[in-house]
Amino acid sequence: MRRVLFLVAAVLAVIGSGSAVRGRDVTYDGRSLIIDGQRKIVFSGSIHYPRSTPEMWPSLIAKAKEGGLDAIETYVFWNVHEPQPGHYDFSGGHDIVRFIKEVQAQGLYACLRIGPFIQSEWSYGGLPFWLHDIPGIVFRSDNEPFKVYMQNFTAKVVSMMQSENLYASQGGPIILSQIENEYGTVQKAYGQEGLAYVQWAAQMAEGLQTGVPWVMCKQNNAPGHVTFVGPNSPNKPSIWTENWTTHYQVYGEDAPLRSAEDIAFHVTLFIAAKKGSFVNYYMYHGGTNFGRSASAFVTTSYYDQAPLDEYGLTTQPKWGHLKELHAAIKLCSTPLLSGVQVNLYLGPQQQVYQIFCEISLAECHTNPINQMAYIFNAVSGECAAFLINNDSSNAASVPFRNASYDLPPMSISILPDCKNVSTQYTTRTMGRGEVLDAADVWQEFTEAIPNFDSTSTRSETLLEQMNTTKDSSDYLWYTFRFQHESSDTQAILDVSSLGHALHAFVNGQAVGELYFTYAKETRSVQGSRKNPRFKFETSVSLSIGINNVSLLSVMVGMPDSGAFLENRAAGLRTVMIRDKQDNNDFTNYSWGYQIGLQGETLQIYTEQGSSQVQWKKFSNAGNPLTWYKVDAPPGDVPVALNLASMGKGEAWVNGQSIGRYWPSYRTPNGSAQTWYHVPRSFLKPAGNLLVLQEEEGGNPLQVSLDTVSISQVCGHVTASHLAPVSSWIEHNQRYKNPAKVSGRRPKVLLACPSKSKISRISFASYGTPLGNCRNSFAVGTCHSQNSKAVVQEACLGKMKCSIPVSDRQFGGDPCPAKAKSLMVVAECQ
Repeated sequence: MRRVLFLVAAVLAVIGSGSAVRGRDVTYDGRSLIIDGQRKIVFSGSIHYPRSTPEMWPSLIAKAKEGGLDAIETYVFWNVHEPQPGHYDFSGGHDIVRFIKEVQAQGLYACLRIGPFIQSEWSYGGLPFWLHDIPGIVFRSDNEPFKVYMQNFTAKVVSMMQSENLYASQGGPIILSQIENEYGTVQKAYGQEGLAYVQWAAQMAEGLQTGVPWVMCKQNNAPGHVTFVGPNSPNKPSIWTENWTTHYQVYGEDAPLRSAEDIAFHVTLFIAAKKGSFVNYYMYHGGTNFGRSASAFVTTSYYDQAPLDEYGLTTQPKWGHLKELHAAIKLCSTPLLSGVQVNLYLGPQQQVYQIFCEISLAECHTNPINQMAYIFNAVSGECAAFLINNDSSNAASVPFRNASYDLPPMSISILPDCKNVSTQYTTRTMGRGEVLDAADVWQEFTEAIPNFDSTSTRSETLLEQMNTTKDSSDYLWYTFRFQHESSDTQAILDVSSLGHALHAFVNGQAVGELYFTYAKETRSVQGSRKNPRFKFETSVSLSIGINNVSLLSVMVGMPDSGAFLENRAAGLRTVMIRDKQDNNDFTNYSWGYQIGLQGETLQIYTEQGSSQVQWKKFSNAGNPLTWYKVDAPPGDVPVALNLASMGKGEAWVNGQSIGRYWPSYRTPNGSAQTWYHVPRSFLKPAGNLLVLQEEEGGNPLQVSLDTVSISQVCGHVTASHLAPVSSWIEHNQRYKNPAKVSGRRPKVLLACPSKSKISRISFASYGTPLGNCRNSFAVGTCHSQNSKAVVQEACLGKMKCSIPVSDRQFGGDPCPAKAKSLMVVAECQ
């Protein structure tokens, strides 16, 4: 079923005016970007440099290029680069210049979304928290303090790119820059201050003289007007910067997935019906939210179902499906960009978008794509026709130019046929690695529970958490003490919080009833991304005399969006203790505060910091707020830390945080992120230090360091399939008249990842196999006995292979008069 909400995710507005705004090498008009004098259809993909590592960048960019992309898009992460005012960090994984140069080295364009507000499910939307403390500041408005710091950082980034000659106007790869991000979603809240801010931001950006167009995202009143459906300026192209390839995952919520077919449908619809010429996939590689970079309640793994998964492996069929789509559309780029569009209505839910050439002859190309077909037919003056069936349930037979065409449900077809493409499916396997199940290899350090007397920060009321911690930690201890004289020692502790989670201790003992978060028991309590507020109410036992109450308020990421972000609040709001005689309100009372955990302050996750505390032998007590450390094994392939047995916390490898973990907070269907990416560059040949900071009391003896690989590939092709686009391109280059060349037969194409080969054929059937690559499969009523032998001969021991789908290939027709297909499942090793 088509999901139209993805179509409106984000569209760019080009800033400027005139029929062809020129930036030396990059111009544009109402149809497309014009690069070096040529109109371009550009396919771009988002790869965020801080969500991977420099060692991963070359491979990620190479796979994006192989997948048919022309450009790499990235945000610029302000809070990463300017952690304190005027102090910049562009080193290591933050080296954006190195990243852009790698894009250039591989022959791709770059799109730089400076923002510097970015949202992106990133902590504080990319804004550094120190902005919050600037007197009189109002974020993202016509506010002088904010504009000064925003302009300083924007100019800093632009200057860096210019000094390295990275803009297209200097011969570099950057063809577009973006200022602000999705401001149209919040502008109304700012009134006239918002309108003035938009005008200022555009003028400021254009004044930096980059020589390439600046764009705004989701900004209907952007200076120079906006371009998309029915653009209010005919001189601006339609650009789609966030075509979501899946959806980010939130703790405790099921994430919607998106099929390759749905993505391809909307890309084609955008290009054919909306005159789109630039499509960016958000994300092409999502990566990992290392450290505390994820925004509120967003998981450490980011867009793992993108065309390239968190580990940089191809996600099939998505990667291959889109590769075929890009090739097909590129074959028709000339008529698409220079033709005249005529719309014909074929029925209530069928349309034809027909492109006529301004030249007299065009070549004919065919590309079949899974449930959709793209066929480019060349008749004198006619280049391509897109047939669209918007019915989500029923196929349709429609007449067009004296012929009838069968259109599958929710499909776009390009004449003359509606046939499918074979796209390889892959299975990612987490190979069980070394299980760290020996108690004597683990050591533990348990946090001391602070009380009022041990704190130095004091207040006569409850403090707001973010303003107190300054984003230096997820944790803030709220402590108080009171005198209890009643002989009745049973009471109710009642706490209300703005989020995100809470651990409560009375006289040093954890309190709270055990409860279940979708099949995992815990004493902590938490809110959710949609509603971070919660109430905590539990029975407690008091002592006669002085009682110490220690409440650990936990944030699971900073907010990342919404108007007036600087006014957002978190932490405790009210605290009461009720007994039979009285209700004691401690909201406005003498409170003591401790920012962060002791282990954080001492950095015991590093070699040097680890030596500053007394580690004890593992006790298996399952105490909350306990740190665990172990020497982890090395690795030379993608690896993942299996933390299914743990509760909630953060993990470090050799002093580098691989992110927050929270497998105890399960979704309604019972799932949670259990594997956490350990980049190979984080590991040493020997002596690796793994440290877990556990809040709830998990079991580290079941933790394992697992390998990540593509273990299985599958292809399923019917005899009615047409050959992949690549075969048409190859024959076009080899023969003057490809229409007269035979041999372009349907094929099953299989390919294992690099450094692995096809080691076993676990299933092969030519005939009428049952099932599909997504689910189960079996031999059907028609089956060639030669199936497995033929495939083994063609594929075993090879990294990739192809098997034609024909009776001749399998020694004859196993079932005359029946439509046949070939399904193959192979193991990679």
